[in-house]
Amino acid sequence: MSDAGRTTVEELIGRISQVHDKATARTVFGDPVHVAGRTIIPIARVRYGFGFGMGRNSERERDEEEASVGGGGGGGLSIRPVAFLEITEQEARLRPIVDVTRVILAGMALVAWNFFWVMYTARASGKRRP
Repeated sequence: MSDAGRTTVEELIGRISQVHDKATARTVFGDPVHVAGRTIIPIARVRYGFGFGMGRNSERERDEEEASVGGGGGGGLSIRPVAFLEITEQEARLRPIVDVTRVILAGMALVAWNFFWVMYTARASGKRRP
């Protein structure tokens, strides 16, 4: 691998490690907020993933190493609030945060699934009739 290729890979790995270092408990739980004798700690789900690859064209001559190497990469990050912890002098409660978008999408998927089976059953019973 050429020096430029090594530098690029090292930079990419360095950036990935920066994201990994920032995905700490503070990122997931957030900073506590003190309000009216209560401490509220937000809780989130953090997901991330990265991938990269490199390749070489074996048909080219070895002298043309720079022209025969290629690569690419990508990544993604998702942070979603899932709950908050409410702490008072008497108790601590975990309060979930309902993701309305997911509930609606699940309902739409259920309606589509039922519609499919109703139509499938109607067509199957229609084909059996003489």
